[in-house]
Amino acid sequence: MKILIADDSRVMRQIVIRTLRQAGFDDHEIVEAEDGADALAKVGSEKPDLVLSDWNMPNMTGIECLQALRSSGSSVPFGFVTSEGSPEMREKAANAGALFLIAKPFNEDTFQEALSGVIA
Repeated sequence: MKILIADDSRVMRQIVIRTLRQAGFDDHEIVEAEDGADALAKVGSEKPDLVLSDWNMPNMTGIECLQALRSSGSSVPFGFVTSEGSPEMREKAANAGALFLIAKPFNEDTFQEALSGVIA
């Protein structure tokens, strides 16, 4: 399985990758994107099985990326890993087609709970 991780912070991408491994999802190929525009392009070129995206990024936000993917016909599973987990943001994410929203701070248990059933 190929997982695309989109975050404008390289350090945050590394933390997400480490948490995925700690949660037992350590045998998957990881592709990194530095913003929503990069993620959108890489969904086309890399064909990931799952996108884990930050919400607030320059050039194109995570929600804009998700909306662009859905309007282009892509049904790639998409979830957010972000610092904001308000009910309004969760509703906006779900309405746009996100499977889940993991709010920071998170740990391997949070990832296992959100991703069980999404990652084989």
